[in-house]
Amino acid sequence: MVSYKDLGLVNSREMFAKAVKGGYAIPAFNFNNMEQMQAIISACVETKSPVILQVSSGARKYANQTLLRYMAQGAVEYAKELGHAIPIVLHLDHGDSFELCKNCIEYGFSSVMIDGSHLSYEENVELTRKVVEYAHQHDVTVEGELGVLAGVEDDVKAEHHTYTQPEEVEDFVKRTGVDSLAISIGTSHGAYKFKPGQKPEIRLDILAEIEKRIPGFPIVLHGSSSVPQDIVAEINHYGGKLKDSIGIPEDQLRMAARSAVCKINIDSDGRLAMTAAIRKVLAEKPEEFDPRKYLGPARDKLKELYKHKVVNVLGSDDKA
Repeated sequence: MVSYKDLGLVNSREMFAKAVKGGYAIPAFNFNNMEQMQAIISACVETKSPVILQVSSGARKYANQTLLRYMAQGAVEYAKELGHAIPIVLHLDHGDSFELCKNCIEYGFSSVMIDGSHLSYEENVELTRKVVEYAHQHDVTVEGELGVLAGVEDDVKAEHHTYTQPEEVEDFVKRTGVDSLAISIGTSHGAYKFKPGQKPEIRLDILAEIEKRIPGFPIVLHGSSSVPQDIVAEINHYGGKLKDSIGIPEDQLRMAARSAVCKINIDSDGRLAMTAAIRKVLAEKPEEFDPRKYLGPARDKLKELYKHKVVNVLGSDDKA
């Protein structure tokens, strides 16, 4: 077993406490490869933001669990090399079983999410409590989920969303012992969150009611990419076919970040940014075949996007 502490990582407990008190949210950026990790760390070092490196089960299969461990350790050293040792969490996104969460903890993850939202309420409570009991033995923090987000992201798929019921949150938190809670208030996974003509709107009223019931408790928003329309337009200009891709308005996310929401997950926006940069290079230079010549610009575009998110959406700059 490898302890995350030996890798230089931290868990999310202190990070979240500061975020709730300070009225900002920690960025949880998903990564699958070296370029994404470089972009995330350099963006957060330059803005002096703490960060959560987030890995889905699909990303873990893609990148290899052993390599991911060393990439996370490398991220810690890379941040130091860039001039600021920011706090870094390595987090499992949407773990769907006790065995997966246990395995990630054994491979150096400092935080895990157990997503039992597809189960009955009592089954969700039981599974989450089991993960919490194991994780806390190793000082690893645990995120649970109540409610179901629609959309598609890696292995997570749901056609309809179910809002989190405020009357359940207090009981769930008390019985499971989770350190943070992902809720469903209108965000959704993927780039196709809303259809043309719909008004994207998250239920801040539900969030406010949840805050009343568990004051000061760390809340998490999944599916919070805003799907920038200029990036979608760039992808389509260079041969893409992303029609009707609409996300969560950034001003609504900023409002949520000023409340008890202390972790906001952003994945699709990063995928879109990298895709736009790669398409542009390959369209303008069809003779190019050096991966560094298109992955480099993709990394740079991703970095700038994430710096914008940190400063203008999450408010986590200068909080490292």
